[in-house]
Amino acid sequence: MPTSRPSVMSTPAPADRAVPSQRAGRPRFPDRPALRGLRGLSGLRASYWGRLLPVLALLAGVTRLPSFTRPLWNPDEGFLATQARQLDAGGVLYETVVDRKPPLLPWLYEAAFALFGDGSLWPLRVAAVVVVLAGAVLLASLARRRWGDRAGGLAGVCYVLVSVGLVPEDTQAATFEVFMLPWTVLAMWCADRGRWAWAGLAVAGAVLTKQTGGAVLLPVLWLLWQARCGWWAAARLLATAALPVLAAALALGPGRLLFWTVTGSGDYASADGAAAHALLRAVANSALLAGACLPLVAAAVYAWRTAVRRPGNEGRTQTADVWVWLAASGAAVTVGFQFFGHYFLQLTPALALLAAAALQHLRGRLLFTALAVNALITSGFLLWALFAPHGELAHQQRLAAEIRSRTAPSERVLLWGMHPEGYWFADRTPASRYLTAGFLTNFSGGRGGVRVGEQYAMDGAWPYFSGELRRHPPVLVVDDSRGKPYAVRRTPTLRAFVDRHYERAGTVDGAVLYVRSHPAGH
Repeated sequence: MPTSRPSVMSTPAPADRAVPSQRAGRPRFPDRPALRGLRGLSGLRASYWGRLLPVLALLAGVTRLPSFTRPLWNPDEGFLATQARQLDAGGVLYETVVDRKPPLLPWLYEAAFALFGDGSLWPLRVAAVVVVLAGAVLLASLARRRWGDRAGGLAGVCYVLVSVGLVPEDTQAATFEVFMLPWTVLAMWCADRGRWAWAGLAVAGAVLTKQTGGAVLLPVLWLLWQARCGWWAAARLLATAALPVLAAALALGPGRLLFWTVTGSGDYASADGAAAHALLRAVANSALLAGACLPLVAAAVYAWRTAVRRPGNEGRTQTADVWVWLAASGAAVTVGFQFFGHYFLQLTPALALLAAAALQHLRGRLLFTALAVNALITSGFLLWALFAPHGELAHQQRLAAEIRSRTAPSERVLLWGMHPEGYWFADRTPASRYLTAGFLTNFSGGRGGVRVGEQYAMDGAWPYFSGELRRHPPVLVVDDSRGKPYAVRRTPTLRAFVDRHYERAGTVDGAVLYVRSHPAGH
């Protein structure tokens, strides 16, 4: 890693270290012991990373090994897979294919399908291992720069260990948070070195992966303020953060991008009538993540109260910007008041860095015990992932088999539910750009069925949806609500359409199938 610039949080140099002079307003060069030439420095780096990289790579591979044992882990993966297949067939994002998320990950899925085929997500599983490793390496580099070799290794290891410390469906899936986090860590890594333009680009990468990735801009601005680099550095940071987003808006349509990623989700982001449900979900996932890193937290608190407060250690653990990062990430988790488990992954980089800042002061048996116990807890989460029931997945596969038996590959179907993976399993074209009933009823598992109905749909959704059904009536309609409040019978417009043109043809595990009784429009 480069060493020509120091951390912007560098502390005053000890008397035995020389600090080369620089122009005012720029970060100082790092305080390093005298080394014998560049060759010796390169050898030191190679030795450090040569030992650490294999460890982090092994940990990243092992912790994500369960992800390869299922074709899909959650509806987000199913949505991305179905969406990517449509894009690869000529669909237009935010027009013929829609979602509330930014475009970067759908484009990545589309590219993977174009290169490796659309029948499996294994390329995305491999990519997820790579990005987890990238995040761990960047955190290790960041911590090493500030606090030394021990802290670097601890930051990387802690990050990987806690990255699976939630429900397996939230951590093993190759979805938005997993691919967003390396961008956020990269933004902090660049800002720590005073590379403001590159930090801005990393912020843009995070935002274009998931909107809440923009929360990392706050700690980056904090570091900029601490470095006192002036308006030109701030201009570079903000310009490079904005330009990729503006380029994406111009490519996709500014109005469409703004609507689908920001303004069109007002009812979805509201917690009216569901505050208790949201609070319960928040407490449950917070407790789960806390339990996943409890030994590290306990050891870090002990270290902080003892070693860190000893004379001479006061300046070694400056972490104000990391606390700002954690607070901003916590605010990002709260936005939307859904509190799904995968949202909490955004907390893990800052938590790992704070743990490393304290744990670096521990030695011997106590440090080994903390890491070993946490590794044991992580093993428990991996066993959970390997042996968790496949109930919903099995249902969708059985339903897809029934759809295939009743339709031809060229025929359109409508799956009225919250599991778009059925389209992907069945290899059938959706009859609508709305891949889930949530767009048309505002249903979300995060609110427990509150504020659900046609009146809470996204603006303009029902007229557009009705037009799709008239132009291309599906051969098969599947009501997969299974008792949920968005059922066809509780949705007047869709119920009237089905009653006019379809007849009941059977059920699959509670999902009701309707086939065409006579041509639409008669």
